[in-house]
Amino acid sequence: MSASLEADPIQTTVAATPDSPDAPFKTPLVVKLLVAATFVVILNETTMINALPSLMRDFGIDQRTSQWVNTVFMLTMASVIPLTGWFLQRVTTRTAFTVAMATFCTGTFLGMVAPTYAALLVARAVQGAGTAVMMPLLMTTVMTVIPMAHRGRVMGNMMMAISVAPALGPTTSGLLLELGSWRLIFAVILPLAVVMGLVGRRLVENIGEPKAGPVSWLSVLLAGSGFANLVYGLSNFGVGSLAKPVGFTVLGVLLVGAFVAYQIVLQGRGGPLLDLRTLRIRTYATAVLLMCAAFMAFFGAMVLLPSYLQEYRHLSTLKTGLLVMPGGLAMGLLGPRVGKVFDRLGTRPLVIPGAAGLVAALVALAEVIDLDTPYWLIVVLHVALMSCLACVFTPVFTLGLGALPQELYSHGSSLLATLQQVAGAAGMALLIAILQSRAKHLAVSGLDAPNAFVGGLDWALMTGAGFGLVVLLMALLLPARAASTAGGAAH
Repeated sequence: MSASLEADPIQTTVAATPDSPDAPFKTPLVVKLLVAATFVVILNETTMINALPSLMRDFGIDQRTSQWVNTVFMLTMASVIPLTGWFLQRVTTRTAFTVAMATFCTGTFLGMVAPTYAALLVARAVQGAGTAVMMPLLMTTVMTVIPMAHRGRVMGNMMMAISVAPALGPTTSGLLLELGSWRLIFAVILPLAVVMGLVGRRLVENIGEPKAGPVSWLSVLLAGSGFANLVYGLSNFGVGSLAKPVGFTVLGVLLVGAFVAYQIVLQGRGGPLLDLRTLRIRTYATAVLLMCAAFMAFFGAMVLLPSYLQEYRHLSTLKTGLLVMPGGLAMGLLGPRVGKVFDRLGTRPLVIPGAAGLVAALVALAEVIDLDTPYWLIVVLHVALMSCLACVFTPVFTLGLGALPQELYSHGSSLLATLQQVAGAAGMALLIAILQSRAKHLAVSGLDAPNAFVGGLDWALMTGAGFGLVVLLMALLLPARAASTAGGAAH
């Protein structure tokens, strides 16, 4: 947690105009507090991955049921995030922070004392609801209080927290599980979250003025059920028959389509739950498409490599976490430095080489991975992959949201965060389905199961490289910078 604060470029001493990246600048306290709190809540997102065997033993459940402890968190995020654009415009910054942290702390406490598996799932859903508010709140606050000339470096610090936390989650839980039960994970996170909540409640300043307005409960119902069904359906491809994932995915698409149509109607009345006028701004829309393709590759790689290392290289969850941790740390620690370069040079010098490197790293992984690939080579290529993603995420986040007028910041950040969840679920589903289909074909052809898996993994990684090509093509359409600091014009 402290890394996200210490790496913050507090100020520069080069004489420059106030609007220059070299001008003296100090990151507002509210942003530092939100980054620290976001680190704590996102750390929790991946901590339960290593706890599944313990849950199966303690509650007498099978592996598929145990996965729900992660699935319900993701479904809650997908359901709640679309509502945050409306919520953040109607409460103060301090109120939004307090609600998010109080909700998260409540869920963490419930998880620590959960007597049954059903109670644990409820606790994870409550945690997910708190986390869903924190991410758009942080993005919206950064875009509101940070001048355009300095947004890159501050967004880089934000991305450091967001990317390092998931990387440390499995490793942290692996260490804690060596010391005690899965309840220890909640017991360690709870005091951190409580301290961050109390400190933030005291020191976070209100940004902007809340707007009064009614809530469209039909929009809430359509958004929550639509995105939850869509993510759930996508995440179930490759598990059992196709009827269930196809059914839930189609239902999700229909409900999301109804939600979009209803928002267009509400825009004419001035009260949409999620304002889709953001997509009329070309720079933002391009950035959203690029980020979706990047997250499909990112989430796919996150699930494929650990599966390979644990199932076919027979590494423990702790060793697997330690092996992929350098990549996550590299991605996070590069964030502030990438942000500085973005403030000076703009988007294209970072995103285009980063996208090209993303493709190259995934192709290289597909070429070299087999059943005895040296671990050091996997680490090097994984670090290269994560470093290239760092060159993509920070500039595109900053450019896309910076292209919006201020009144659309909260809606833009909510839409972007929602589509990341959907894209991540879609990427994982597609790559896993390709892996399993190819492995099954190779097994039928006479190849043994481990080598068949590697053959399927090669195809999945090459598909990820295809997502990288989409990122590269979209990067060529991005301007170097938003057309204006207000971001109000269409680009």
